[in-house]
Amino acid sequence: MTQAVAIKPKLVQISTAYGQQPEGSAILPRNKYTEIRAEKPKSKEEAARPEYKTCKYTADAIVTEGMEKGEIRKVCTHADCPVHHPQKQRQADDVKWKAEQEKRRREEALAQATGVRTLAAIVAAVPVRLMKRDLLFIVEHLTALLDERRLEIVARQRGIKKAKDRESIAKLIRAFIQKADESTLGRLLVELVILHSARTQTDTSAVLKEAAGHYKVDTEAIALKVKQEFAVKEKARTAKCVTSKSKAKPAKKSAAA
Repeated sequence: MTQAVAIKPKLVQISTAYGQQPEGSAILPRNKYTEIRAEKPKSKEEAARPEYKTCKYTADAIVTEGMEKGEIRKVCTHADCPVHHPQKQRQADDVKWKAEQEKRRREEALAQATGVRTLAAIVAAVPVRLMKRDLLFIVEHLTALLDERRLEIVARQRGIKKAKDRESIAKLIRAFIQKADESTLGRLLVELVILHSARTQTDTSAVLKEAAGHYKVDTEAIALKVKQEFAVKEKARTAKCVTSKSKAKPAKKSAAA
């Protein structure tokens, strides 16, 4: 055994016994290393065990104390080896994960506080009376959030139509907004707020009723007028159908014929 150590001085000296070695001893007790089994595992469960796996710290060792003295073994002596000490690795991973979580939490808190402070500064900078540039900023951003159906409503209200099928209605509205005067932007702003409010509520009529009340709009008069217009259209459509049917009937032959 002494000869083997002399021939291979890099051999790790191990003991098969547990416990503390005398101070200055080069021999590692059983609790200071993981012995790697030489035989192949007999099952998947055995193959998953650390003692059947090698690692980058695997080294040759010689038993210098205890049973089977003089035998050469494969061992891992690294206390933080993730293969043979997975519990320590998991603990290290947990510490790292918690540190990352704490860092992310601080960054989110910082970003949120900065955002709130920035928003407050923006609001404080808004003039008492909104100027055209302010209205333009708000209207452009609110318009960009509308879906295609509501964009069509905005366009129809202002007579904006596609000249070609491939034209974008959103692009046409943006062009209209850029040329609009202050009063037009103000009206459009109110319309956009109503459309957005209706989108987030189940009862659209309630949103319109609230807005109508604020601006002193007679909704009953509007409803009556729309009803009358629909009645006129329905009457005209019915008359047209009757005329078409009468024209389609063949003329009767006279008795003299």
